[in-house]
Amino acid sequence: MVTDGSTKQRVRPEWLQQYELVGKIGEGTYGLVYLARSKHPSHRGMKIAIKKFKQSKEGDGVSPTAIREIMLLRECIHENIVKLVNVHINHGDMSLYLAFDYAEHDLYEIIRHHREKLSFPINQYTVKSLLWQILNGLNYLHSNWIIHRDLKPSNILVMGEGDEQGVVKIGDFGLARIYQAPLKPLCDNGVVVTIWYRAPELLLGVKHYTTAVDMWAVGCIFAELLTLKPLFQGVEDKSTPNPFQLDQLDKIFKVLGHPTLEKWPTLANLPHWQSNRLLIQSRKYDNSGLCSIVQLPPKSAAFDLLSRMLEYDPAKRITAAQALEHEYFRTDPVPGRNALIPGQPGEKLVSYPARPVDGFTDFDGVSAPAPSQLPPSSNSMSGSAGQVHQSINMGMQQQRVQNPSMGAALSANPQGSMHAMNASSMFVQRANTGGIQQQQSQPQPQPQQGGRRKDQSGGNPNYQHYQPPNKSRRM
Repeated sequence: MVTDGSTKQRVRPEWLQQYELVGKIGEGTYGLVYLARSKHPSHRGMKIAIKKFKQSKEGDGVSPTAIREIMLLRECIHENIVKLVNVHINHGDMSLYLAFDYAEHDLYEIIRHHREKLSFPINQYTVKSLLWQILNGLNYLHSNWIIHRDLKPSNILVMGEGDEQGVVKIGDFGLARIYQAPLKPLCDNGVVVTIWYRAPELLLGVKHYTTAVDMWAVGCIFAELLTLKPLFQGVEDKSTPNPFQLDQLDKIFKVLGHPTLEKWPTLANLPHWQSNRLLIQSRKYDNSGLCSIVQLPPKSAAFDLLSRMLEYDPAKRITAAQALEHEYFRTDPVPGRNALIPGQPGEKLVSYPARPVDGFTDFDGVSAPAPSQLPPSSNSMSGSAGQVHQSINMGMQQQRVQNPSMGAALSANPQGSMHAMNASSMFVQRANTGGIQQQQSQPQPQPQQGGRRKDQSGGNPNYQHYQPPNKSRRM
């Protein structure tokens, strides 16, 4: 029980009493993310990230974004995918909360630490290990007909403690979706991918796109791991829903040169290439070239992999499965499971600080009706809470109708569906046995050991101007 400034008492929801709030760790398009510690006797003190979804704009229940994220994460079981632990519904304002295993680091903070605090780049072993695990998780998603559509450094999490230290987790599935048999063109979903990591086919208004948009984003992340700064820092024009973003395309063309029909035959079919071709081709560049920017030898395996990720033609762009087999990962130092340790004897161990936490922030909407006003505990939900549960189930059923492969997976494994809801504690327990089975087609890197990270201070004023567009740390 807590009090506010007017001394009016508020009762925390029963589910929230399972956690000790630490503070806010991020804010994104779809809600806020908090850090909490579990009070459960079996895992007391364990860190949990709790993502609160903003209410639907229409005010008619759970947003489609939340339904999609729950559906996908309950089915995805893979070491390099963030783990959904619980789903909670707050009686007070009928808001939805998702609880995840907490990752102490993300690539945005790791890159920033090297750029602003240290005087040396990320070691080659760490870059390889981070990239290999991103591709491993992405290959799992793509193999199961899931496209992420929002890959960027702040959505790539890295575990900092315990048995999973240094393990990468792909997070934030708010824009992810099944793409096997869409009823509408994917472009109808609106703008996807943060602009610095947005593939050129998206910027030119492609009607149907593929998993290649994720691979372009991974290429941008790879280059950022090497150079410690974003590769294509365009300025987004948010005044129009038009996907055509000239400044971002300008940044890409300055590095990679103009695309041509010889290298990209379907370029002529893109709507905004047709309407803006003369404008684009009239702009002249003194191309410094990708090779000089990332400072890699042109015949090196690293540059070959990067250039294949940043191929203009999405049909020719390397896939995640192909990238995992690339020569880059076969040469020393080979990637490992713990990405945060030195790759070579005598190399310095970097102590990465944990993601910043705003300890002065409380949960929004934590107030709930007094106990006498709460719906009676029962095995079924009632009232508005039942409506939210029904909204989630209806949304998931619609997703299954639109996506037969996911529906088949759910039908074959009913424990993966959202059928269990306890009205007294208001949370859905994630089925341990449900979901898509983890694929073993790719070799797993060998585990390595390393110490815990500690905070480290320092500064470099040369990069203090750098701020990412729409930066969010959602998990």
